[in-house]
Amino acid sequence: MKTVPFGSSTAPAVVAGMMRIDDKDDAHIRDLYEAARASGIDFFDHADIYGGSMHHCETRFAESLQLSAAERDEIVLQTKCGIVPDQGMFDFSYEHIVAQVEGSLAALRTDRIDVLLLHRPDALVEPEEVARAFDELESSGKVRAFGVSNHTPRQIDLLRTAVRQPLIANQLQLSITHAPIIAQPIATNMAGEDQSIVRDGGGIVEYCRINGITVQAWSPFQGGFFTGVFLGNPEYAELNAVIDRLADAYGVPPIAVATAWITRHPANMQVVLGTTTPERIRDAALGSDIVLTRAEWYELFRAAGHLLP
Repeated sequence: MKTVPFGSSTAPAVVAGMMRIDDKDDAHIRDLYEAARASGIDFFDHADIYGGSMHHCETRFAESLQLSAAERDEIVLQTKCGIVPDQGMFDFSYEHIVAQVEGSLAALRTDRIDVLLLHRPDALVEPEEVARAFDELESSGKVRAFGVSNHTPRQIDLLRTAVRQPLIANQLQLSITHAPIIAQPIATNMAGEDQSIVRDGGGIVEYCRINGITVQAWSPFQGGFFTGVFLGNPEYAELNAVIDRLADAYGVPPIAVATAWITRHPANMQVVLGTTTPERIRDAALGSDIVLTRAEWYELFRAAGHLLP
């Protein structure tokens, strides 16, 4: 398993996302966990909102695995907070952040969160409130590192006016077909081309590279925004033809090529898997060790329908 820089340390290039385990039984969750560990994945991604109720998937993870203290020390637990579904709002207040971390600690049956991300940008954010929460959580040992999710460069800069901890990760949607954070800069200065329109504040991948922030790619196999996977989808026939050819050439399943397209990027990104199928975890993880050539990477980019001027 390839590793990438992550804060002051390193982490696996592939992360096991736990968003969809809410309806899985204990045996299935254990199989999923063991498949991840056997593939070199020791990094597990959660959020307080995952599942049918607050902290549900975090609770299922801990209940199913019953990790010993020694095994807990072997893994990285990342969770997110800031979305309040039952009130239809986002909340980065001191009170909400601290309360949600306490809830996650109890649900995960752990004494610390290794990485805490702010889930989606709060338009009413007061950076001083976030800083107060982060300082308290860090000093108490309840959270070891911090980051964001779905944030633009300027939103991160705003937080950094008060937050003193490094923001070491930014979780962003990215797949071969859903790649505006990569495709837009390639089409910069092309009037009349939809791909050239700046939608995310501009240059988020470059910003993260400059500032040592690890991009975590969520929904890495989704065709669009929760529109279904592109792998094996006849709507993406040209792309799948290229993927299948490269999969044969490298001797791996097609999902590994889709993973490799992301891990090949010099930003040293992490791929956050959302699958609950152990075999797909194993297959996808193989992609981290494939280094696509520049020509192969761009061929996949073009086959996905992106404009290359």
